[in-house]
Amino acid sequence: MGIIATNNNKTTFYYNSNSNLDKQTLAYVTDSLKKLSTIDFSKTKVADTQWIEICDKLNISVADLVNKQHPDYTNNYNSDNNLNNEDWLKVIQKSPQVVAFSILVIGDKFYKIENPSEARQYLEGSSNIIDDKKHI
Repeated sequence: MGIIATNNNKTTFYYNSNSNLDKQTLAYVTDSLKKLSTIDFSKTKVADTQWIEICDKLNISVADLVNKQHPDYTNNYNSDNNLNNEDWLKVIQKSPQVVAFSILVIGDKFYKIENPSEARQYLEGSSNIIDDKKHI
């Protein structure tokens, strides 16, 4: 069992409220779903163990969570830094705005969301959580 609670009736959206793309995706997801939990990682600290679980479920490394082109990353770190997972987690905890994308958790499935249309694609595949009254 993972650290992040999942079940077939639960959808969670991890996002950065300072990102315009994430705000657009949040609006779509909120409008589409019956039940939604949101975690704004720019305001709410996500535990290192949760970030690790997210990476495991997405089949990516912790380093892949970081947008290495983000000004807050490039201003503080060299591109040739050889960071380990613990170091990458410190970067994320210190500057959560460098997380490269939002994460949508539908049941026990985790999805990397880089634009609102990707969220739409995953939500349409999970019609049992869509609020039909919102889409008449």
